[in-house]
Order: sequence, then structure tokens, then C-alpha cells
Amino acid sequence: MAGLLPPLKPIAIKERLSILFIERGNLDVLDGAFVVVDKNGVRTHVPVGGVACLMLEPGTRVSHAAVALAARVGTLLVWVGEAGVRLYSSGQPGGARADRLLYQAKLALDDSLRLKVVRKMYAMRFGEEPPARRSVEQLRGIEGARVRQTYQLLAKKYGVEWKARNYDTSEWDKADIPNRCLSAATACLYGVTEAAVLAAGYAPAVGFIHTGKPLSFIYDVADVFKFETVVPVAFRIAAKNPHNAEQQVRLGCRDAFRETRLLERIIPTIEEMLAAGEIAPPKPPEESVAPAIPNPESLGDAGHRS
Repeated sequence: MAGLLPPLKPIAIKERLSILFIERGNLDVLDGAFVVVDKNGVRTHVPVGGVACLMLEPGTRVSHAAVALAARVGTLLVWVGEAGVRLYSSGQPGGARADRLLYQAKLALDDSLRLKVVRKMYAMRFGEEPPARRSVEQLRGIEGARVRQTYQLLAKKYGVEWKARNYDTSEWDKADIPNRCLSAATACLYGVTEAAVLAAGYAPAVGFIHTGKPLSFIYDVADVFKFETVVPVAFRIAAKNPHNAEQQVRLGCRDAFRETRLLERIIPTIEEMLAAGEIAPPKPPEESVAPAIPNPESLGDAGHRS
């Protein structure tokens, strides 16, 4: 089938729709189009090449052709549980490259370089330099205290009763509304962040502040944007206490991503973080695989569209 279709022209991550949730439908490729087919056979077209991340909720089935097309256009597929929180599996859209991964790993494995990157992350997150002569563990503790304080301030601002950040993914309905809204909001942020990290060629598991988890680096990067984007949305929705809180949070996050131009900023932010290590990124070897979504060669001058 691929040979009968015109060549794909994937859209750059920064120009895509951030996130799309799909539930109770069959994802397939019909007549060359990526579609969701409901139980009545009604097709809904999904512009897969224009979406950074598809979150697949319970009740969704995916064909082999759909997964293959998503990989070709660099769209991340994430299989999630209720309200998009419990992660079962995620795809690999094909951006990983050894030169970026080795650069990231070298920074993470050297204690002095890692500390420089962590200090830069702290400065970018809070808008001020961290205290001098502090270890990574000490900075992590200081950061945690500031995060808890920020939750309390936002809860007071929006008039939300706040106890603590506490929830159990296996007992979702037992969590209070603020925690459910926060979990749904951060899940959205983690999805688009992972899509950008993979597209740039870095490893989600190789973190600096967070370690030992499959998405440690995703948490590191997402935390820089969390209080600017999704956390205020979560508290604002929680204050209204709607019956469909998780859905309202998703819509609010999508708007926040667009308003803050988040997808344009994630990859440059990652590069700025890692540059704090003050070592030069390695040049890719001549035999390295090309980027998953290469920049097209333009016939015009710089600044013109291809």
C-alpha cells in the first residue's frame, strides 16, 4: 500500500497540534487516511501527521497499518488508563540517534556535569539561581519544598481546599478532585514532552533530577513548564468541581499548550539545559541514520517556506 501513496511530508513537532485523546474506537488506515471507526462504522479522520501525541484510552483498538503510519510521520502513540493517567505502553516514533543519546548519557554519568545541568534546570524552573554549594540531593529537597509551597499558593488563589499531593492510580475514584485534576493535567504534559524528547533524539529514561524511572528525563523537562502551563489549569478546573473534571482539564491543557507555544519551546529548552554542562555535543558519524523528520531542502532563500 505504501508504494501506491505519495511520499509523506511530516510536519515539524513545533507546528503540530499538541495532543489528542481517543477512546472506544478502532484506529485504522482506510483509503490512505488515518481514521477512527466507531461501533456503527462511522469514520472520523485523524490528521495523524499533524499531531505530536495520540493518547489511546481503554476501548481503543489499533491496527498494524495505523501503528506503522504513526511511526512514519513521527507521531507518538501512548496507551493509557483511566483519565489518561496509568501508562501501559508507548511507541517510539523514530527520532533516537546515538550522538544525542551519548551526549545526554555523558552529562548524566559525570557527577560534576550532572550538577551543572541540575542547577540550570532549577534556575529555569524558578527564575533564580539555586543556592551555592548544594548537591543534587539537596537541590532536589529544596525543589520539593518549593513545589509544595506553590501548590498551596495556587490552591489559595483559586479557592481550592488542598491537603497534599496524594493519589493512587489503582484507586482513581478515591482521590479528591484537586489531585485528579493535577494527575490528568500532568499526564497531558508528559505525553507532549515525551513526543518532543523522542523527536529530538534523546532518551526518556536518562534523567538528571529524576532517576531510576522509564520517564525520568520526561519529568525533568516537563517540570520546567509545569507551573506555567498545566498546574494552574488543574486548580482552576478543580475550583469549579465539574462532573467531567478530567475532560475539562484536557481541553484546558490543550489551550494552554497553544497559548504558551509549548511545542516550539521544548526542544530548544532541552538544548539550553544540556548546554549548561559546558561540553560540546558530539558530531554525528557519517553513517548515522538521518533524522526521523528531516528539514526539507528549500529552493528559496533562508526564511522562505519549502
